[in-house]
Amino acid sequence: MNRTTLSLIAAVAALGAVTGFAMVTTPETTGTTATGTAALRPVERTGLVCPAPSTSDLAETAYTSFTPVTEGAESDGEAELTAAGEKTGKAGEKDEAVLKPEKPGTPATGDTSGGEAPALIGTAEGKFAPGWTVQQTTEVAAGTGRGLLGVNCTAPDTEFWFPGASADPGRTDYVHLTNPDDSAAVVDIELYGADGELESAVGEGITVKPHASEAVLLSTLTEAKESDLTVHVGVRSGRVGAAVQALHAKLGGDWLAASTDPAGSLVVPGIPEDAEDVRLVLFTPGDTDADVKVQLASPSALISPAGHETVRVKAGTTTAVDLADVTRGEAGSLVLTPTGRSVPIVAAVRVVRGKNSGQETAFIPATRAIDTRATAVDNRAKGTTLSVTAPESDAKIKVTASAGSEGGTEATETFTIKKGTTQNVEAPVPDGLKGTYALTVEPVSGGPVYASRTLTATEDGVSAFTVQTLPDDRGTVSVPEAEEDLSLLQE
Repeated sequence: MNRTTLSLIAAVAALGAVTGFAMVTTPETTGTTATGTAALRPVERTGLVCPAPSTSDLAETAYTSFTPVTEGAESDGEAELTAAGEKTGKAGEKDEAVLKPEKPGTPATGDTSGGEAPALIGTAEGKFAPGWTVQQTTEVAAGTGRGLLGVNCTAPDTEFWFPGASADPGRTDYVHLTNPDDSAAVVDIELYGADGELESAVGEGITVKPHASEAVLLSTLTEAKESDLTVHVGVRSGRVGAAVQALHAKLGGDWLAASTDPAGSLVVPGIPEDAEDVRLVLFTPGDTDADVKVQLASPSALISPAGHETVRVKAGTTTAVDLADVTRGEAGSLVLTPTGRSVPIVAAVRVVRGKNSGQETAFIPATRAIDTRATAVDNRAKGTTLSVTAPESDAKIKVTASAGSEGGTEATETFTIKKGTTQNVEAPVPDGLKGTYALTVEPVSGGPVYASRTLTATEDGVSAFTVQTLPDDRGTVSVPEAEEDLSLLQE
């Protein structure tokens, strides 16, 4: 095999590593050279991990898996989710699957009850790999963290930022770490408050065994009682999936997913229109202060929240801003941009809905734009809201509702999102829907779009809800095209 072929394979391997567990393979070739162009190819393997859903005996958890039908994907393949830490001990045998989809284009569902459900580790190959999305939704009827808790199962990685965590006495936050690989992972957890990093030797060198999961209680890492923290998960060796479970004694709880990578400009999409309280939490990991312009993309235009037009985030510190009922009964997204020099930041918001004892909490992190496609799963006939924002210019999108998990046919509609606005679109619902369905969003033209999906339910007077963002599913990777060059054989 010549050096050119080796370089090509190395480049493809690097692309696979960037997408976590996702990768493509390239056929063995001899006498080839890159032409300088690249083609988008469907990924051929994707891995996801889901945290242990709850310790409550009252928990009812639903899992939903979906893969969009992808042009150019392989004709065969399989996907499955299995419990972390459970091995048969017999060579060549696989763990019993908790959930195993039958075909792309139709959601597959599973469920479990109680507080003993484990974390899950999943792999999708071939036709199931491109855009594979899994949602874990838990309903807890009473107690700390009661309400609706939802999280997208995530690809393993080596670094995560979670602005919006808390060590307040009323909160119980856990950092869930899940290792899908055959070797142990070593993880550091750092905490940053209003004055910078908190002292904590306990968070260093945490070992997560192969195919296992650990839930680290935040209060065991620090004696500080700060209400607003940023959690940084850094992996010294191996990879993990990470999420923060944030539970409140009175305000319910939800999962806090990681913010998108630090950047000078961020978007936090889809704040519910009936939000009673919105708290923005920001952090800058560098050594330079960030001056951030805060705007709300409403249904009509970008507006600046009175009294919070700009926010200074000191280097290495967490800054929280109480925006109260900033949406005022309308759809809204936060658009964060530098006022001058661009300094990378991470961000998330805590949202409270409901009144008095019926209040509940959810979190929305800043997220990536949808470049090609993104999917939200576990949508129901009632209580589903798709929110889309186009901060820079008009954008046209296509929204597809999949077949239902138990019946129904696919439906598609297109929408135009005006520049600087957020729209709660009237997303299509499958004809003859039975069960749950997936919503897939694809940009058609115009500027970048960001989206989130809110699920709502009313349980015993509690305004239960959860919000998941729709980052690009990274179901394709760019692979250099190659052509034969027989002159290489003469080297």
